[in-house]
Amino acid sequence: MTVTKEESGQEGADGDGGVSGAGDDYVPSQRRLDRERHKRARARRATAIGALSTLVTGVVLYLVVVNAPGWPRTKETFFDQEYAREAFPKVLEGLWLNVRLLLICGACVLVLGMLIAVARTLRGPVFFPLRVLAAAYTDFFRGLPLIINLMIVVLGVPALRLQGVTVDPVLLGGTALTLTYSAYVAEVFRAGIESVHPSQRAAARSLGLTNRQALRHVVLPQAVRRQVPPLLNDLVSLQKDTGLVSIGGAVDAVRAADIIVGRSLNYTPYIVAGLIFVALTIPMTRFTDWVTARMDSRRAQGGAL
Repeated sequence: MTVTKEESGQEGADGDGGVSGAGDDYVPSQRRLDRERHKRARARRATAIGALSTLVTGVVLYLVVVNAPGWPRTKETFFDQEYAREAFPKVLEGLWLNVRLLLICGACVLVLGMLIAVARTLRGPVFFPLRVLAAAYTDFFRGLPLIINLMIVVLGVPALRLQGVTVDPVLLGGTALTLTYSAYVAEVFRAGIESVHPSQRAAARSLGLTNRQALRHVVLPQAVRRQVPPLLNDLVSLQKDTGLVSIGGAVDAVRAADIIVGRSLNYTPYIVAGLIFVALTIPMTRFTDWVTARMDSRRAQGGAL
Protein backbone atom coordinates (compact mmCIF):
# COMPACT_ATOMS: atom_id res chain seq x y z
CA MET A 1 0.00 0.00 0.00
CA THR A 2 1.37 3.43 -0.98
CA VAL A 3 1.36 6.18 1.62
CA THR A 4 1.13 9.74 0.35
CA LYS A 5 3.20 12.63 1.68
CA GLU A 6 0.17 14.27 3.30
CA GLU A 7 -0.84 11.05 5.11
CA SER A 8 2.71 10.52 6.32
CA GLY A 9 2.89 14.05 7.68
CA GLN A 10 -0.50 13.69 9.37
CA GLU A 11 0.60 10.42 11.06
CA GLY A 12 3.76 12.12 12.30
CA ALA A 13 1.74 14.96 13.83
CA ASP A 14 -0.79 12.66 15.50
CA GLY A 15 1.64 9.93 16.65
CA ASP A 16 3.85 9.76 19.69
CA GLY A 17 6.92 10.87 17.79
CA GLY A 18 5.37 14.17 16.73
CA VAL A 19 7.65 14.52 13.66
CA SER A 20 5.78 16.58 11.04
CA GLY A 21 8.47 16.60 8.34
CA ALA A 22 12.04 15.86 7.56
CA GLY A 23 13.14 19.47 7.66
CA ASP A 24 10.99 20.66 10.61
CA ASP A 25 12.14 20.84 14.23
CA TYR A 26 11.06 18.02 16.51
CA VAL A 27 7.81 18.87 18.34
CA PRO A 28 6.51 16.23 20.77
CA SER A 29 2.81 15.59 20.70
CA GLN A 30 0.54 16.39 23.61
CA ARG A 31 0.00 12.69 24.18
CA ARG A 32 3.73 12.13 24.58
CA LEU A 33 4.04 15.10 26.94
CA ASP A 34 1.19 13.78 29.08
CA ARG A 35 2.72 10.32 29.23
CA GLU A 36 6.14 11.67 30.28
CA ARG A 37 4.49 13.91 32.89
CA HIS A 38 2.63 10.88 34.26
CA LYS A 39 5.87 8.86 34.41
CA ARG A 40 7.64 11.62 36.33
CA ALA A 41 4.74 11.89 38.78
CA ARG A 42 4.79 8.13 39.38
CA ALA A 43 8.57 8.19 39.89
CA ARG A 44 8.28 11.01 42.45
CA ARG A 45 5.48 9.20 44.26
CA ALA A 46 7.42 5.93 44.35
CA THR A 47 10.51 7.73 45.67
CA ALA A 48 8.50 9.45 48.38
CA ILE A 49 6.84 6.21 49.46
CA GLY A 50 10.17 4.36 49.52
CA ALA A 51 11.84 7.10 51.57
CA LEU A 52 8.93 7.22 54.02
CA SER A 53 8.82 3.44 54.49
CA THR A 54 12.60 3.36 54.99
CA LEU A 55 12.40 6.11 57.58
CA VAL A 56 9.58 4.38 59.46
CA THR A 57 11.45 1.04 59.42
CA GLY A 58 14.63 2.71 60.68
CA VAL A 59 12.80 4.49 63.51
CA VAL A 60 11.06 1.27 64.58
CA LEU A 61 14.34 -0.68 64.62
CA TYR A 62 16.06 2.09 66.53
CA LEU A 63 13.34 2.19 69.18
CA VAL A 64 13.37 -1.60 69.54
CA VAL A 65 17.15 -1.68 69.99
CA VAL A 66 17.57 1.28 72.35
CA ASN A 67 14.65 0.18 74.52
CA ALA A 68 15.98 -3.37 74.95
CA PRO A 69 16.87 -4.23 78.57
CA GLY A 70 20.50 -4.95 77.76
CA TRP A 71 21.11 -1.99 75.47
CA PRO A 72 23.17 0.12 77.93
CA ARG A 73 25.62 -2.73 78.50
CA THR A 74 25.69 -3.60 74.79
CA LYS A 75 26.37 0.01 73.86
CA GLU A 76 29.24 0.18 76.33
CA THR A 77 30.75 -3.09 75.10
CA PHE A 78 30.31 -2.80 71.31
CA PHE A 79 29.85 0.90 70.53
CA ASP A 80 32.30 2.78 72.72
CA GLN A 81 33.53 5.91 70.93
CA GLU A 82 36.82 6.03 72.80
CA TYR A 83 37.84 2.54 71.75
CA ALA A 84 36.55 3.21 68.22
CA ARG A 85 38.87 6.22 67.89
CA GLU A 86 41.76 4.15 69.20
CA ALA A 87 41.10 1.20 66.93
CA PHE A 88 40.38 3.01 63.67
CA PRO A 89 43.95 3.98 62.65
CA LYS A 90 45.39 0.60 63.67
CA VAL A 91 42.66 -1.34 61.87
CA LEU A 92 43.09 0.86 58.82
CA GLU A 93 46.83 0.18 58.85
CA GLY A 94 46.20 -3.56 59.03
CA LEU A 95 43.68 -3.30 56.19
CA TRP A 96 46.55 -2.60 53.77
CA LEU A 97 47.62 -6.24 54.23
CA ASN A 98 44.12 -7.40 53.30
CA VAL A 99 44.16 -5.25 50.17
CA ARG A 100 47.54 -6.63 49.10
CA LEU A 101 46.33 -10.18 49.68
CA LEU A 102 43.23 -9.47 47.58
CA LEU A 103 45.26 -8.14 44.66
CA ILE A 104 47.93 -10.85 44.66
CA CYS A 105 45.70 -13.79 45.52
CA GLY A 106 43.01 -12.57 43.11
CA ALA A 107 45.47 -12.60 40.21
CA CYS A 108 46.81 -16.04 41.19
CA VAL A 109 43.28 -17.40 41.58
CA LEU A 110 42.25 -16.25 38.10
CA VAL A 111 45.33 -17.77 36.46
CA LEU A 112 45.23 -21.07 38.36
CA GLY A 113 41.45 -21.35 38.00
CA MET A 114 41.68 -20.86 34.25
CA LEU A 115 44.38 -23.53 33.93
CA ILE A 116 42.33 -26.02 35.94
CA ALA A 117 39.20 -25.27 33.92
CA VAL A 118 41.06 -25.75 30.63
CA ALA A 119 42.53 -29.01 31.93
CA ARG A 120 39.04 -30.29 32.75
CA THR A 121 37.76 -29.49 29.26
CA LEU A 122 40.65 -31.01 27.27
CA ARG A 123 39.51 -33.65 24.83
CA GLY A 124 41.09 -36.96 23.95
CA PRO A 125 42.02 -40.06 25.98
CA VAL A 126 45.63 -38.91 26.37
CA PHE A 127 44.44 -36.09 28.64
CA PHE A 128 42.35 -38.39 30.86
CA PRO A 129 44.84 -38.35 33.81
CA LEU A 130 44.99 -34.54 33.66
CA ARG A 131 41.20 -34.31 33.67
CA VAL A 132 41.01 -36.65 36.67
CA LEU A 133 43.57 -34.63 38.63
CA ALA A 134 41.79 -31.36 37.85
CA ALA A 135 38.42 -32.82 38.88
CA ALA A 136 39.92 -34.23 42.10
CA TYR A 137 41.45 -30.84 42.91
CA THR A 138 38.17 -28.96 42.50
CA ASP A 139 36.16 -31.58 44.40
CA PHE A 140 38.60 -31.63 47.30
CA PHE A 141 39.08 -27.91 47.82
CA ARG A 142 35.44 -27.03 47.20
CA GLY A 143 34.45 -29.52 49.88
CA LEU A 144 37.17 -28.57 52.38
CA PRO A 145 36.14 -25.64 54.61
CA LEU A 146 38.37 -22.64 54.10
CA ILE A 147 39.11 -22.26 57.82
CA ILE A 148 40.38 -25.86 57.99
CA ASN A 149 42.47 -25.35 54.86
CA LEU A 150 44.02 -22.27 56.44
CA MET A 151 44.85 -24.14 59.64
CA ILE A 152 46.41 -27.04 57.74
CA VAL A 153 48.58 -24.78 55.58
CA VAL A 154 49.44 -22.06 58.10
CA LEU A 155 50.05 -24.39 61.05
CA GLY A 156 50.93 -27.68 59.36
CA VAL A 157 53.52 -26.58 56.81
CA PRO A 158 55.87 -24.96 59.38
CA ALA A 159 55.62 -28.12 61.49
CA LEU A 160 57.19 -30.12 58.65
CA ARG A 161 60.40 -28.05 58.93
CA LEU A 162 61.06 -28.30 55.21
CA GLN A 163 64.22 -26.64 53.94
CA GLY A 164 63.54 -23.60 51.74
CA VAL A 165 59.82 -23.50 52.53
CA THR A 166 58.58 -20.25 54.03
CA VAL A 167 56.92 -20.09 57.43
CA ASP A 168 55.56 -16.57 56.91
CA PRO A 169 51.87 -16.69 57.92
CA VAL A 170 51.00 -14.09 55.29
CA LEU A 171 52.44 -16.15 52.43
CA LEU A 172 51.01 -19.39 53.78
CA GLY A 173 47.60 -17.80 54.37
CA GLY A 174 47.61 -16.38 50.84
CA THR A 175 48.49 -19.83 49.52
CA ALA A 176 45.54 -21.39 51.33
CA LEU A 177 43.19 -18.72 49.99
CA THR A 178 44.50 -19.30 46.47
CA LEU A 179 44.06 -23.07 46.71
CA THR A 180 40.46 -22.82 47.87
CA TYR A 181 39.24 -20.04 45.61
CA SER A 182 40.97 -21.48 42.54
CA ALA A 183 38.66 -24.47 42.82
CA TYR A 184 35.58 -22.23 42.83
CA VAL A 185 36.82 -20.04 40.00
CA ALA A 186 37.81 -23.10 37.94
CA GLU A 187 34.21 -24.27 37.99
CA VAL A 188 33.04 -20.81 36.95
CA PHE A 189 35.43 -20.83 33.99
CA ARG A 190 34.49 -24.40 33.08
CA ALA A 191 30.80 -23.48 33.03
CA GLY A 192 31.61 -20.58 30.73
CA ILE A 193 33.68 -22.77 28.39
CA GLU A 194 30.96 -25.40 28.16
CA SER A 195 28.31 -22.72 27.53
CA VAL A 196 29.98 -21.80 24.22
CA HIS A 197 28.17 -23.66 21.45
CA PRO A 198 30.26 -26.38 19.75
CA SER A 199 29.57 -24.73 16.39
CA GLN A 200 31.90 -21.90 17.44
CA ARG A 201 34.80 -24.31 17.80
CA ALA A 202 33.82 -26.11 14.58
CA ALA A 203 33.70 -22.82 12.68
CA ALA A 204 37.13 -21.88 13.99
CA ARG A 205 38.53 -25.26 12.95
CA SER A 206 37.00 -24.87 9.48
CA LEU A 207 38.88 -21.59 9.10
CA GLY A 208 42.17 -23.38 9.67
CA LEU A 209 42.71 -22.74 13.40
CA THR A 210 44.17 -25.47 15.55
CA ASN A 211 42.38 -26.70 18.66
CA ARG A 212 44.64 -24.55 20.83
CA GLN A 213 44.07 -21.48 18.66
CA ALA A 214 40.33 -22.04 18.63
CA LEU A 215 40.31 -22.32 22.41
CA ARG A 216 42.42 -19.20 22.86
CA HIS A 217 40.89 -16.89 20.26
CA VAL A 218 37.28 -18.09 20.02
CA VAL A 219 36.12 -20.09 23.04
CA LEU A 220 37.90 -18.45 25.98
CA PRO A 221 37.00 -14.83 25.11
CA GLN A 222 33.31 -15.72 24.96
CA ALA A 223 33.49 -17.88 28.09
CA VAL A 224 35.23 -15.23 30.20
CA ARG A 225 32.89 -12.48 29.01
CA ARG A 226 29.84 -14.51 29.99
CA GLN A 227 31.20 -15.36 33.44
CA VAL A 228 32.27 -11.88 34.54
CA PRO A 229 29.45 -11.44 37.14
CA PRO A 230 30.11 -14.72 39.04
CA LEU A 231 33.85 -14.07 38.87
CA LEU A 232 33.37 -10.67 40.48
CA ASN A 233 31.20 -12.27 43.18
CA ASP A 234 34.01 -14.70 43.97
CA LEU A 235 36.45 -11.79 44.25
CA VAL A 236 34.07 -10.05 46.67
CA SER A 237 34.04 -13.18 48.82
CA LEU A 238 37.83 -13.40 48.61
CA GLN A 239 38.07 -9.80 49.75
CA LYS A 240 36.18 -10.64 52.95
CA ASP A 241 37.97 -13.92 53.59
CA THR A 242 41.41 -12.32 53.53
CA GLY A 243 40.68 -11.46 57.18
CA LEU A 244 41.00 -15.17 58.03
CA VAL A 245 44.78 -15.06 57.63
CA SER A 246 44.82 -13.58 61.13
CA ILE A 247 44.52 -17.09 62.58
CA GLY A 248 48.21 -17.57 61.76
CA GLY A 249 49.29 -14.40 63.54
CA ALA A 250 49.40 -12.05 60.54
CA VAL A 251 48.52 -8.53 61.67
CA ASP A 252 45.76 -7.53 59.30
CA ALA A 253 42.65 -5.49 60.06
CA VAL A 254 41.02 -8.31 62.04
CA ARG A 255 44.16 -9.12 64.01
CA ALA A 256 44.75 -5.44 64.81
CA ALA A 257 41.23 -5.27 66.22
CA ASP A 258 41.76 -8.53 68.12
CA ILE A 259 44.88 -7.16 69.82
CA ILE A 260 42.95 -4.20 71.19
CA VAL A 261 40.04 -6.41 72.26
CA GLY A 262 42.38 -8.76 74.12
CA ARG A 263 43.85 -5.85 76.04
CA SER A 264 40.65 -3.89 76.78
CA LEU A 265 37.98 -6.64 76.78
CA ASN A 266 35.85 -4.25 74.71
CA TYR A 267 34.52 -5.46 71.36
CA THR A 268 34.18 -2.08 69.65
CA PRO A 269 37.31 -2.68 67.51
CA TYR A 270 35.57 -5.67 65.91
CA ILE A 271 32.69 -3.39 64.90
CA VAL A 272 35.17 -0.89 63.46
CA ALA A 273 36.93 -3.63 61.45
CA GLY A 274 33.61 -5.00 60.22
CA LEU A 275 32.39 -1.59 59.06
CA ILE A 276 35.66 -0.97 57.21
CA PHE A 277 35.32 -4.29 55.40
CA VAL A 278 31.73 -3.43 54.51
CA ALA A 279 32.80 -0.03 53.17
CA LEU A 280 35.46 -1.75 51.08
CA THR A 281 33.09 -4.40 49.76
CA ILE A 282 30.06 -2.27 48.82
CA PRO A 283 31.66 -0.51 45.80
CA MET A 284 32.77 -3.82 44.34
CA THR A 285 29.34 -5.34 44.97
CA ARG A 286 27.60 -2.44 43.26
CA PHE A 287 30.02 -2.72 40.33
CA THR A 288 29.15 -6.42 40.06
CA ASP A 289 25.43 -5.60 40.03
CA TRP A 290 26.01 -2.97 37.33
CA VAL A 291 27.96 -5.39 35.14
CA THR A 292 25.29 -8.08 35.59
CA ALA A 293 22.46 -5.68 34.69
CA ARG A 294 24.37 -4.39 31.67
CA MET A 295 25.03 -7.90 30.36
CA ASP A 296 21.41 -8.95 30.95
CA SER A 297 20.23 -5.87 29.06
CA ARG A 298 22.51 -6.60 26.12
CA ARG A 299 21.42 -10.23 26.10
CA ALA A 300 17.74 -9.22 26.10
CA GLN A 301 18.36 -6.91 23.15
CA GLY A 302 20.11 -9.65 21.22
CA GLY A 303 23.53 -8.00 21.41
CA ALA A 304 26.86 -9.70 21.66
CA LEU A 305 27.71 -11.15 25.03
